Amino acid sequence: MSVETYTPRAFHRQAHDALGNPQIRGNFRKAMDGLMAKRRDVFSDWDIETLRELGANIRLRALARLPDLLEQLEANCEANGIRVHWAEDGEEACRIIRELCESHGAKSVIKGKSMVSEEMHLNAHLEAAGIEALESDLGEYLVQLNEQTPSHIIMPAIHLNTDEISDIMHDKTGTDRTRDVDYMTAAARAQLRERFMNADVGVSGVNFAVAETGTLCLVENEGNGRMTTTVPPVHIAVTGIEKVVEHLRDVPPLYALLTRSATGQHVTTYFNMISGPRKAGEHDGPREVHLVLVDSGRSRIYQDDELLDTLRCIRCGACMNHCPVYTRVGGHSYGTTYPGPIGSILMPHMLGLEETKDLPTASSLCGACGEVCPVKIPIPDLLVRLRREAVGEGRGNVHGAGVKRTKKEVAAWKTWQWLATHPSAWRGSLTMAGKLRALTPSKLGPWTQYRTAPKLAKRSLHALVKLHRREGEGES
Repeated sequence: MSVETYTPRAFHRQAHDALGNPQIRGNFRKAMDGLMAKRRDVFSDWDIETLRELGANIRLRALARLPDLLEQLEANCEANGIRVHWAEDGEEACRIIRELCESHGAKSVIKGKSMVSEEMHLNAHLEAAGIEALESDLGEYLVQLNEQTPSHIIMPAIHLNTDEISDIMHDKTGTDRTRDVDYMTAAARAQLRERFMNADVGVSGVNFAVAETGTLCLVENEGNGRMTTTVPPVHIAVTGIEKVVEHLRDVPPLYALLTRSATGQHVTTYFNMISGPRKAGEHDGPREVHLVLVDSGRSRIYQDDELLDTLRCIRCGACMNHCPVYTRVGGHSYGTTYPGPIGSILMPHMLGLEETKDLPTASSLCGACGEVCPVKIPIPDLLVRLRREAVGEGRGNVHGAGVKRTKKEVAAWKTWQWLATHPSAWRGSLTMAGKLRALTPSKLGPWTQYRTAPKLAKRSLHALVKLHRREGEGES
């Protein structure tokens, strides 16, 4: 099947195409309404603001000590028998994983859900080396069968409805065409089970890496994560350097925020804590466990006392679920690994503003993303900052800052900037837009009400992340 390639440079065309696709609009509307309702209900009996403040403080404390915590994590992981590898970018991370696979003669890899592996295009890299990489998360499995990339960081196949999934499974695996979800789930489980047993290497992501104990925490609902990390003889975990937390006691509050914000669950079905390989006398588990810590622009974010708030993210996807842009155009329109509001503030650091200059403008600045973020990332403020960087008015700390724009683009940005800081004028413009939409509903999309997001104090961090110790050179 030939599937269109999406790129951030073509965001406007891709978003326009999505807005004109009633199937995409309907799929996302149904899914997002359900996720927003579940989140609202699951937090109804909680003091959500106190919990969000706690989560934000935990992440800020970890970031404040990030260099030290990474060294502590490495030391404790090594003491537990987990071998730690440092990668400056995705290319180096892919090379490390490929070499580990080749050193064991691996021909097949089974993968649990990992957005960092998507970010660095690990599957394509392994396949180019003759190593099969199969996704085991059901959503990831479906989009892999369909030769697509995930459209959401939590629910990769959220852009597909039941009939589309049935067609994909029938065409690719020979199952019957049906709307019976239980049948399709059982069929996928049967297809994957043998692959777990025969895989040479398991690759997973990491939700929280605990420096205090050298423990890797993995949150999931399907059991595929547990199978991936225990059945193959070698387990390779890959994560961004920002996922470290200081203490084991920091995990429960973040876990409570993650599950409720992501899928409206009190807890997920599985919570895995990995502290080392199989020990003498134990009958199961991998013989080797490796941890690959990936930078890929994160240390550059870390150097900026404002943009570093981006690194608080726990990848719950709540900002996407509530974003009036994402919920109408879907994740593929962004053309990046991380779509939606979090992608719009993260991907410019990974790909450069030349490539992603339109993403920070893909927002109504309604403030919904900042209001629902479980760790209180001031996403609207960061979007405005990146818009300034894109036209050369910021500090120039972002790769590709000051990208050339036409006079028309600069004038449009200035107008938008002025409207966004004058609520009365903004409301008036929305009223006018509503009237225009009533006249030409097929041309203009829906609009939202103006809401302000609370401003948060910015905190400076004290050092750069130490990477790549080089033996014999005394570097860290």
